[in-house]
Formats: sequence, C-alpha cells, structure tokens
Amino acid sequence: MNYDIAWLSMPSASLDDNARASAHARQQLLTKPAGSLGQLESIAIRLAAMQKTSTPTLENVAIVVFAGDHGVTEEGISAFPQAVTAEMVRNFARGGAAISVLARQLGAQLEVINLGTAQPMEALAGVRHYDLGHGTRNFTQQPAMTEHQLACALHAGRHAVERAKLSGAQLFIAGDMGIGNTTATTAIACALLKHAPSKLSGPGTGLNADGVAHKARVIQKALDLHHPHCAHPLETLRRMGGLEIAAITGAYIACAQMGIPMLVDGFIATGAALVATHIQPSTRDWMLFAHASAEPGHAHIVQALDAQPLLNLGMRLGEGSGAAVAVPLLRLACALHNEMATFAEAGVSEQTP
Repeated sequence: MNYDIAWLSMPSASLDDNARASAHARQQLLTKPAGSLGQLESIAIRLAAMQKTSTPTLENVAIVVFAGDHGVTEEGISAFPQAVTAEMVRNFARGGAAISVLARQLGAQLEVINLGTAQPMEALAGVRHYDLGHGTRNFTQQPAMTEHQLACALHAGRHAVERAKLSGAQLFIAGDMGIGNTTATTAIACALLKHAPSKLSGPGTGLNADGVAHKARVIQKALDLHHPHCAHPLETLRRMGGLEIAAITGAYIACAQMGIPMLVDGFIATGAALVATHIQPSTRDWMLFAHASAEPGHAHIVQALDAQPLLNLGMRLGEGSGAAVAVPLLRLACALHNEMATFAEAGVSEQTP
C-alpha cells in the first residue's frame, strides 16, 4: 500500500449558519427561560449547524476502536504488559470490553481495527486487521513510525469514516487501545504545546509516583532526540506517536471533511484531536468533547483546544468509553430541542419585557 497524504489538506465541510440560526431561534421560543438548559441548548444548536437541519438527531452512532502497540514500552513505562493490547482486541471481539457493553446499550455500530500488535493476531469476527508491523518502534531511540506506516495509519482512519458515512452515521466516536499510548500522547502534547513532561505525565494504566517520574524522564529523552526534526505536526506524530493515534488523527480530519460530527473521548483521543487541529485547524469546528479525563495532561490539551467537556466522572479507560457515556446527553439535547412545546403551543405566558 502506497498512500498519498495530500488529502489531509482538503478543506473541512462548512457548517450551516441558517440551520444554526433557526435552531437558536427555536430555543428562545421553548417553554423555559432562555439558557436555562445550559450546554444542552448549545449542543442542539451546534448539532443543527453540523447536520444542516433545525431538528438534529443522533439515532445512528458509529464507534471505531483503533488498536496498536508501542515500542516505548521497552522503557518500563506501563503497569501492564504489552500482550494486553492483543488480549483486549480479542475481548472487544467477544463483546466483553467496556466499550462493547456501552455500544450494545446505545444501539451503536462498533468496529475494531487492529493496526499492529506486538503479539501475532488471528482472524477475528468484527475486527479489521492492517499489516502495519508489530506496533511502533521505541521512540527514545528512533522515530516510532516510518513514513509509510504513518500514511497507512492515517488512511485507516479515513477509511473507517468513509464506512461510517456510508452506513448513515450521524456521530463518530474514535476509541483507542494500546499499552504505552499515554506515554506517546504525552510526548506529542509536550512537543506541540511546549510543556515539560513532568507537567503532563500521568499514571496511565496505574503507575505509582515513581513510575510517573520515570515516564517523564523517558519522554524528555525522546523530546531531546526528536525536537530538531519536529517543525511539522505530522513529523511530530510520526516520530513520537502511535499507529492508533495516527489513525484517530486521520479519522478526525476525514470526519470534518465529510461533515460528520465527532464526539472526542479522553486523553488519547484528545491528543489526536490536538494533532488534527494543528494539521487542519477547521477540524475543530466539528468536535464535541465528551469528558474530562483523570489523566493530568488532558486538562492542558483541552485548554489549548478551547474545549469544555460535558462530563467529569474521573474516567481514564480509553476505548471511546467516556464518549459513549456522553451520547445519551447529546440525544437528550436533541429530544428537548425537537419535542418541547413553544410558549405559543403550550399557552404559557412568555417573559415580560
């Protein structure tokens, strides 16, 4: 596979200002004080602009979990062994993971994409396998990915969005699975935001304080090695990212280009969103943010993206789980917007001037 990545520079779809204005006007007529439903009102208005309709709905939700291993685990930066990535892919296929349960409860489509695990994987029902190697290389010693691997991973994300669009998806959620990916995401965020690793590093799968300090030192080593070569966000992603992070980045850019709203999950997904907006700033217009991750670096990325997560439940699982938990809120926002009576319909007196 030889992929051209020129598509990354294609413009995002435009939002519908007329639909936004119509939805905003309807919110002022509903039987409530204006603004009293808080973010539920703004969500409905934003979705109206994204869906180009004054009555947005979210019946069809696509969830795609991207999996890949990380060579930097050689540095002892995870509380779990690398074999867990492949084992969790099997768990996804069996329907036993958190995101599997959540997708069933939501009636959402769930697709799992294995981009490259250290442990060989057999064919599994419901899992797409890409032959991109056995994960990334140790980025404290060399770039994590080749240019070919990066391009293929970006395209894997784009192709997932194309399938979601063909299925009629009204919302796209990208999930992640990859032992070591909080280290990769932290390294990328430090490079793009110019923060010290000690400021952004967190426990990931459960490191203690000494483990977090060690992780920060590993990331600093990588930053020292790659900083002279990271003038472009794509090169930062190639050198210190992961296959699944690259795929999510490609998926987000493709969502914006194809006009599909995306609900961004936690730390890893938000890190990919940061990369996507550095590559194509207009991608940000199509993003909704699900929850505040317990990973300390997440708040810094959210601030850089000028985002306001909907939930704060102390979650840090990944898989798209936090985003899935937020879907009912978005559905309720649409239902309230579409089904509440106006003052005139209900015969209720409006606010006096």
